[in-house]
This record gives sequence, C-alpha cells and structure tokens, in this order.
Amino acid sequence: MDVLKYEMPLLTGSVQSLEAFKGKVVLIVNTASQCGFTPQFQGLEELYKKYEDQGLVVLGFPCNQFGKQEPGGSEEIGAFCEKNYGVTFPVFEKVEVNGEGAAPLYKDLTKAAPGLMGTKKIKWNFTKFLLNRQGEVVGRYAPTTKPEELEASIKDLLAQS
Repeated sequence: MDVLKYEMPLLTGSVQSLEAFKGKVVLIVNTASQCGFTPQFQGLEELYKKYEDQGLVVLGFPCNQFGKQEPGGSEEIGAFCEKNYGVTFPVFEKVEVNGEGAAPLYKDLTKAAPGLMGTKKIKWNFTKFLLNRQGEVVGRYAPTTKPEELEASIKDLLAQS
C-alpha cells in the first residue's frame, strides 16, 4: 500500500508531496505541543539529525484530537517546536488521525498497521509509523515508545537498499 501518495500542507502553508520521500526511511508521528509525551520532540530531532544524511526523514503531524493538547494555529505550533526543541524536520498543518475527518494518510497508515487487537484507531499523541525505503509501513509504535528505542530498526532499514 502506497501511503506516500498524498500532498500535505506544511506549517509554512506550502504543500509538500510525500512522494518526495520515497527512497528514504520515513518516521511519521502525530504530535502535540501540550502533551506528556511532548519531550519526545527532542528524541525525534536527534534521530533526524543523526541519520538524515543516510536517508531518514521524520514527518510531524500535529493533532488536537487527544485532550485538546494542540490548540494553537500553524504559526504557534511552528514557533513552539523550533523554540523548545529546535525541530528542523518537516512539520505539517494540524490533521485529524481518527474518525470521519481523519486525513487519508492516517486512514492508510492505520489500515497498513493496525494497533493492538486489530484496532485501526490511534490511541494518543506520538503514535509512530516507520516506513521502509519503498514507502511500506513496517512498524507501528505506541506513544510510550521513545524515539531512541527505534534507532536499531531505523539503522536496519537504512542499511537496506
């Protein structure tokens, strides 16, 4: 299933084709600025900086569906990510990840990698999806999984052509 077939708006307002990331290892994360897991931005940025040259890209998708922990607009979200965590990886405009209004990207991600007991629902902020260089979902990780815990899997995928 090709989950990278979409074009999505970045926080800056420009539109990014996700197909541009084919050939890279992609980590997709639904984020929030006011969540207990928000400090994971630091680990995500560290992974991105460490492996960007080898082909890793981290994509952040802010979401306000869990405890209303992402109430701000695009400018606010971008300023928060940059100021507090020095985020340089692409961050997109706010999306919904569950329900009728869920972004088609997230409908595809949850279909390709259902959660516990086959549920397609995203449980909370900072759920992570790892894609190989062919754009296939190879892993889904809980919000409690710290970014650094994905490093071995990322290195394995980066080593594959």
